[in-house]
Amino acid sequence: MIQAEEILTQLDKSAAEFTFPDLGHGYFYAVDARMRLFCDLEHWALIVETVGYNPRMANLVDVVHVFGNCLTTGGPGFVNGDFLDRVENMGEIDDEECYAGDAPVVVRGRPLAVDAGPGEPLEDVFRRLVPEHRELLFADEDELRSRIPGDLPKVLQLEEWHQPEIPSETLPGMSETYRQIAEVLASGDVSRYRPSLSPNTHWTNWPDSGQL
Repeated sequence: MIQAEEILTQLDKSAAEFTFPDLGHGYFYAVDARMRLFCDLEHWALIVETVGYNPRMANLVDVVHVFGNCLTTGGPGFVNGDFLDRVENMGEIDDEECYAGDAPVVVRGRPLAVDAGPGEPLEDVFRRLVPEHRELLFADEDELRSRIPGDLPKVLQLEEWHQPEIPSETLPGMSETYRQIAEVLASGDVSRYRPSLSPNTHWTNWPDSGQL
């Protein structure tokens, strides 16, 4: 049987190795986040996506953090292939990390009109893609299951939750959110997720993100 403490041990190790989701990351301006849980009687997987604008990578990036006891490739946290660039025409819209103007933002081949003028910071422009176009920013089914079994059932999807500030605040194993998430994954019982803390995954709660 799956044990909740084994799950939390893996998450704590990831936090210690700086591969755990960090909405306040100094290199990424936070834009959006999503969590998905998968499990059966013997296997579990947890995928947390953090979408953010990284000027050093010159793109809006979906970082897919993958955990579980059934990973088909790579280790817990992220590998190089888990950094997914979303904007396909950065050369047209990027003027020294500001919006160049007069061009849509192209994501997955779709030109998305933005209500922004030249000189506006790109992180502000990208944040305006949410909520109307947020599905284009997150992983599709192929991207989502690139490192977990394709037939592992999804049991829960969260669009918001209380994310601890890692590692300065608390480890996942000490967090109400992730202790409950571990209980869901270990039991398959989604009623084990019963948060008492207010969600904080909206980018406005992470003002220091992208500031390095």
